[in-house]
Amino acid sequence: MPWSNQGGGGPWGSGPRGPWGSGPQSQGPTPPDLEEILRRGQDKLRSVLPGGNLGGKGILIGIAGAVVLWLFSGVFQVQPDELGVVLRFGKFEREVPPGLNYHIPYPIETALTPKALRINRIDVGMRLVEDARRGTTARDVPEESLMLTGDENIVDVDFTVFWRIKPKGVGDYLFNIQNPEGTVKAVAESAMREVIGRSETTARIVPQSNAQPDLSNSILTGGRQNIETAVHELMQKVLDSYESGVLITQVQMQKVDPPAQVIDSFRDVQAARADQERAQNEAQTYASRVVPEARGRASQILQSAEAYREQTVAEATGQASRFTQVYEQYKNAPDVTRQRLYLETIERIFSSTDKILLDTPAGGGGGVVPFLPLDQMQRRQAQPQQPQTGAGR
Repeated sequence: MPWSNQGGGGPWGSGPRGPWGSGPQSQGPTPPDLEEILRRGQDKLRSVLPGGNLGGKGILIGIAGAVVLWLFSGVFQVQPDELGVVLRFGKFEREVPPGLNYHIPYPIETALTPKALRINRIDVGMRLVEDARRGTTARDVPEESLMLTGDENIVDVDFTVFWRIKPKGVGDYLFNIQNPEGTVKAVAESAMREVIGRSETTARIVPQSNAQPDLSNSILTGGRQNIETAVHELMQKVLDSYESGVLITQVQMQKVDPPAQVIDSFRDVQAARADQERAQNEAQTYASRVVPEARGRASQILQSAEAYREQTVAEATGQASRFTQVYEQYKNAPDVTRQRLYLETIERIFSSTDKILLDTPAGGGGGVVPFLPLDQMQRRQAQPQQPQTGAGR
């Protein structure tokens, strides 16, 4: 961090004392001079009294008027964005709210009115420039904005810090730091450099892993909110250690880019990494689709084979059981069993044929009249003559 831009004596302004000053800041109205008030009162009395001479009565009137003016000088007004601080012989005595207030006149008590209720803004890495034609424009300050990341890359960071005086901390603000804005700015830049030094410019991809890349510490992608929170907490911790009475309300990052000299090359690297991530995601998607399908087909084949085995075993067991039962019946009645087997076999053979055999005595019809099934013959002859669908086209 270049301290040359902060003035002599480091970032806290001139002098070797750092952020701690030797007394309250010169804020609020200057207390009136008692001798000057007495002198003006005497001049006015000389102009009012005849002859311009002061007698005993005139001196008393002058003293009374001076006392009245001295007492009236203790009245002071605190603006809506201010907070009054009353000092007694230079020591912090009490705080007073905005409005019309009173303190014992100088030199017993004095009043300071710092802007304790106003939100202050400090820009780091940029300066807002007012232009009559183009309005407000931002001017980059490279010596403040260029920072080194944890993966040894340089980034250009512009950010804004909003701060105010802590409630019940006006005494610390007035007496413990000499240059509040310089102190807050130096602490902000130091905290940002420390947090950026622990962060990375892009998400790190772990090879041979199905886990998604972690973007929590990525500066240029999704880690800005985490960086702002870390800088906010670190700044408040440092300022509290100074007992500065300063409250950080918000840290807002305005711009986080690579340096202008290498931004094109950096974008090419980013595009290549995005292509790599996309290719890995496509491969992972394909694997997630193909592997379950292959496992499903393998499971289907195994289940079909298991079903075929169960069916074959069951059929073989049934046939063996049937044969055993037939054999038992055959041993009990061989003639009857042989005749029944013969009839069942003939029935099974002739059940699939359309021929009819008639066993009639020689020379007689036996009362059976054969007939010719003309309807069945015509149906069989008409089937081959039906036109086939799509033939001859």
